[in-house]
Order: sequence, then structure tokens, then C-alpha cells
Amino acid sequence: MNKKLNTALFIVGASILNVILMIIFITIGLIILSKIVPENISPTFASVLFILIFLLSIAGSFFVYHKSIRILSGKINMDKYFHPIFSSRKK
Repeated sequence: MNKKLNTALFIVGASILNVILMIIFITIGLIILSKIVPENISPTFASVLFILIFLLSIAGSFFVYHKSIRILSGKINMDKYFHPIFSSRKK
């Protein structure tokens, strides 16, 4: 496989992993929320809590993704296997 195909497959795989991590974090957040919050809360407060869980799941998945990429880049040489996505404008 060439570098461009490796890069494309890596981006697709990383995006899928990021979405799966978000779904896991949202599920965990909703399970915790269902144990803590009583059932008779107002719909507005429930919406705010869900938005907060959603934003925290985005931050959590980004944190896990960032740490895993940092560990991966320490173990392999990214320049050897992947094509740069953004090239510099200076030539």
C-alpha cells in the first residue's frame, strides 16, 4: 500500500473509533445520570444535562484519541507510513 492509501484508511479508522468512543461516553453518562437524577425533573433541565453529557463525551473522546495518537506516534515513524495531509504553502 502507498502512503496516500494508508493516510485515507487511517483517517477513516480514526473517525470511526472517535464516533464509537463518543457513543460509549454518552452511554456511560446517561447510565450515571439515570442513577443520580430523579425521574420528575423538568424537561428543560434534562435537555441541559443531555447537552452537557454530549459535550463532555466529545471532549472525552478527543482526549482518548489524542493520547492514543501520541503513544502511536512514539512507537512508529508516521512520516514513513503516512502522507502529510496539509502541505506547507512555501515552496
